[in-house]
Amino acid sequence: MSNKPTHILRHVVGEDDNSRSNRIGAAWPHKDGKGFNISLEYMPLKQEGFISMREVKKEDEESSS
Repeated sequence: MSNKPTHILRHVVGEDDNSRSNRIGAAWPHKDGKGFNISLEYMPLKQEGFISMREVKKEDEESSS
């Protein structure tokens, strides 16, 4: 199993074109495929917004190097 995350976590505030987000962590699937290990680098203090978990795209890998 790769040590690169398969998903990134973002804290999103707002909706549609008016939304903004900050990367707050990453996730890796369990070997049995029934869950994820999650690493949070930052915990949002605002109660507004939500956490979004999305698959890593090539652009995400390039921006993190």
